[in-house]
Amino acid sequence: MKYSYFVTGTGTGVGKTFVTTALSRRARELGHRVFAFKPIETGCAAGTLGEDQRALGQASGGWQTGDLAGVYQFELPAAPAVAAPTGAISFGRVATALDLGSREAEVVLVEGAGGWRVPIDLTHDMGSLAKQCGFPILVVATAGLGTINHSLLTIEAIEGDGQAIAALVLSRLVTDDEALVTTNVEQLRSRWNGLILVLHTDPSVLDPLLS
Repeated sequence: MKYSYFVTGTGTGVGKTFVTTALSRRARELGHRVFAFKPIETGCAAGTLGEDQRALGQASGGWQTGDLAGVYQFELPAAPAVAAPTGAISFGRVATALDLGSREAEVVLVEGAGGWRVPIDLTHDMGSLAKQCGFPILVVATAGLGTINHSLLTIEAIEGDGQAIAALVLSRLVTDDEALVTTNVEQLRSRWNGLILVLHTDPSVLDPLLS
């Protein structure tokens, strides 16, 4: 059986790569071949893969090269629509890399840049890329203060676009107050009936996504 997800976030820096790499490593521990990549990344040093792209490739086992390790890299740390020259990003090229990388993989993970509404060009955003991939969505959010509003708004946008959400994963930091995290989860579960997971130090909490 193949498990495929598009990973988005409630914003930038909320833990998407932390969750995606943890899921990749856990899948490999369970014996799965993994293809995880971030097709578009900004804020990259000239001529190099982005930090997130490198981390995903390593978590997948270090076998990915070329476009399979990351299709687009741009230096400016901004939305792709701002960082990339007009017309520079081809969804077709991303689709080709995704098809090639997915062929022998049992777990396929595509990480978006930033959140759901981050613009890629004048007419497409990360939601458009997710729709092309056709995978269920993993929403990553922080576990602390502010996550209730940000998570519910992102869920509303994704479901409003007709996309299926596999889970909301809260990325818990060492500094997060445990009681607050528990309250946030309770509040979210009272308002949304989907799967909610909290990732801290034990990646096995992600096992429901691999079974």
